[in-house]
Amino acid sequence: MASVIITTERLNLRLMTVQDAGNLLQIFSDPIAMHYYPSTMDEAATIGWIRRTLDNYDTYGVGFWVVEEKASGRFLGQCGMIPQELDGSPIMEIAYLLVRREWGQGYATEAAMAVKQYGFETMGYPKLVSLIDRHNTPSIRVAERVGMQHERTITKWGKPVLVYTASPRHG
Repeated sequence: MASVIITTERLNLRLMTVQDAGNLLQIFSDPIAMHYYPSTMDEAATIGWIRRTLDNYDTYGVGFWVVEEKASGRFLGQCGMIPQELDGSPIMEIAYLLVRREWGQGYATEAAMAVKQYGFETMGYPKLVSLIDRHNTPSIRVAERVGMQHERTITKWGKPVLVYTASPRHG
């Protein structure tokens, strides 16, 4: 069993391993779940995603973590902090992506809130962001529910992207 990093009332967030590829493919192969990403992913691309996540663990001490239901161990998705470039500087982004059948259960909000707390209290980050496609209303709602505020709109990945921010004192 991989190491649990964060525990909440209903969730465990644990380190991702290459053995998670099949579970992640439930998300990455779903065109609806991947609507705001450039494309769906096959197994090879998923393994590449996992390897980049493992590199983030080594480089930054954080990355995407697998989200599992605590009671059953059922795979729900991924949530964590990933490095992004914003205004020419690196900053950590709270990001989340769940299996579609689990949408609407509050899991993304619960996981993102725990990740935000971990980022401030354990990692000591002065600011966290979420970069969200302007049409991705469910992700906007999660960011707002965890206390993030819309700061501005930028162009990233060739499209308008909303920048939501939180600092330890404000959200």
